[in-house]
Amino acid sequence: MKVFGVGLNKTGTSTFGKCMEVLGYTHVSYRSDLLQQYLIGRIDPIIVETKRFDSFEDWPWPLLYERLYEEYKDQARYVLTVRISAEVWLKSLKNHCLNTDPDRPMRASIYGYKYPHGYEREHLIFYERHNSNVRKFFSTKPSHLFTEICWEKGDGWPQLCRFLNMPVPEVPLPHIRPRETGVRPLVRERNLENIKEQLRNLRLEDSSIE
Repeated sequence: MKVFGVGLNKTGTSTFGKCMEVLGYTHVSYRSDLLQQYLIGRIDPIIVETKRFDSFEDWPWPLLYERLYEEYKDQARYVLTVRISAEVWLKSLKNHCLNTDPDRPMRASIYGYKYPHGYEREHLIFYERHNSNVRKFFSTKPSHLFTEICWEKGDGWPQLCRFLNMPVPEVPLPHIRPRETGVRPLVRERNLENIKEQLRNLRLEDSSIE
């Protein structure tokens, strides 16, 4: 049974991925090569790659939920991870942007902007629209195929395992926070300068970058 995480990044997708590994699924997370295929409209190679794994989260999977359902229908399950609020998600995304490779084109390709700073409203709309569209799409499908998970609201092993019809592991729920793996100072400095330049171009103050 395939399990696709269809929540945006910074919604607890890394925790979801680790949960799937604990449950014994062969798992794949962010794949820049597959995201590039998606961005140029080549979807079939991505679908072919799904045959090699059992569970999925991060890019490009949230962008493909309709095509994934078309391919697998009731032979897969679909999990929308969300944050407790759109504002909390945005804050997490802004912090994350400080610590990722400043030369990666991912965010501009997906969200339309290299950094969320100065474009907060556009990102909040993107987040709310994505979640709304996913919910609407699956509202017309059998209810047992789709669930929504919010770790911050107390969801954990019981909710996930009940959805997947699997026993609850005798280990604590993993809470993965990518920033804890380390931040390279030079990367952070470059991102800060880029963000300040973006804000200056928008004629906005840079006093609240984080």
